[in-house]
Amino acid sequence: MIMAGDFRNGATFDMDGSVYQIIEFQHVKPGKGAAFVRTKIRNVISGTVTERTFSPSDKFPTAHIERRDMQYLYADGNLYYFMDNTTYENLPISADVLPDNFKFVKENTDVKVLSYKGSVFGVEPPVFIDLKVTATEPGVRGDTATNVTKPATLETGAEIRVPLFINEGEMIRVDTRTGEYLERA
Repeated sequence: MIMAGDFRNGATFDMDGSVYQIIEFQHVKPGKGAAFVRTKIRNVISGTVTERTFSPSDKFPTAHIERRDMQYLYADGNLYYFMDNTTYENLPISADVLPDNFKFVKENTDVKVLSYKGSVFGVEPPVFIDLKVTATEPGVRGDTATNVTKPATLETGAEIRVPLFINEGEMIRVDTRTGEYLERA
């Protein structure tokens, strides 16, 4: 059991037959009245995000999310295939389960597959990925006084903004959480 007063970011709990993960929480102690916990929670199965307040004494059963290390193998139509790193079983996952930042993941990359009671509901790509720039315009010299960026297409097909000094064929590091260029790899 987890009490609302003990909520932390990333904690998962069962409420009304659904599993929720805490995105943000804030303990509020107004000058007048009882304290409460203001949260932003996400339903891990449907992905919907809601804001809700709880009394610090509210109790909920803890939900245990299984995170398995798997390797992304290939895509075939609407299915993406992953291999368990310990048992070597292949697991097909539908494209609608994959997050938006999965566009940065290339084949043979290790990811974490999230499941609850055997049902897969999400995939966590690594936080940083090194990718090759396949297409970008050449940078113009002399325009470097400010943070000027240009569009670039990566080897996975994803498009991001990169600094002017990045050229085709270079390896760059991308933050998959924000989709931003970090540095040359």
